Amino acid sequence: MKVVRLFFFMTVSLVYVSCAQEARDNSQTSKTVAEVTPVTIPEGMDVATFAGGCFWCTEAVFERVIGVSTVVSGYAGGLEKNPTYRQVSYGETSHAEAIQILFDPNKITYKELLEVFFATHDPTQLNRQGPDVGKQYRTAVYFHNKEQQQVLEKYISYLTKSGKYANKIVTEQTPFTNFYEAEGYHQDYYEINPYQPYIYNVARPKVMKLLKLFPEKIKEKYQAKK
Repeated sequence: MKVVRLFFFMTVSLVYVSCAQEARDNSQTSKTVAEVTPVTIPEGMDVATFAGGCFWCTEAVFERVIGVSTVVSGYAGGLEKNPTYRQVSYGETSHAEAIQILFDPNKITYKELLEVFFATHDPTQLNRQGPDVGKQYRTAVYFHNKEQQQVLEKYISYLTKSGKYANKIVTEQTPFTNFYEAEGYHQDYYEINPYQPYIYNVARPKVMKLLKLFPEKIKEKYQAKK
């Protein structure tokens, strides 16, 4: 009986390992300074920047969405230049873990991206998502222009009036100011490390939720892949 209880305790403990702890365990051989990423938008494309907890989760979700060309994990919304992951994950900066998305508005609209964003994280949790706690894991949308701002405000108003959430939506609505691409080992982390305890127990359920709620929006190469 004691052995069974010990195994159960160890399993539950693994589930609640944070994104930050997993990353620190795998950062020894990686570069330590994030690089500022200029927003260069190819003709016919558009850009969106979201923060919804650990960027491994949000990156994995949006990489599977039709119309999304690239997803980059990084840091946004803060004042400090060239932040390191250690600084951000310890809450030593004003940045949030975020993703920047390049998308084709002819294949998916900004509103549809917002639908995916709000459906795959909890916008009512203040400064946390699941096991990740701190302002660096806040929910935020960094709009790039007036049109995005208007779409965002209208959609949050719709969600609020719909009664979908028992608690108030606390998603930060802020004009885009900067985005620093995260260290290389963070990029495509979900795909490279599918059986990491955090990825399997925290990120994977969000991806599965995406597949369930938005089957028509999933890229063909991911439709049969969990």
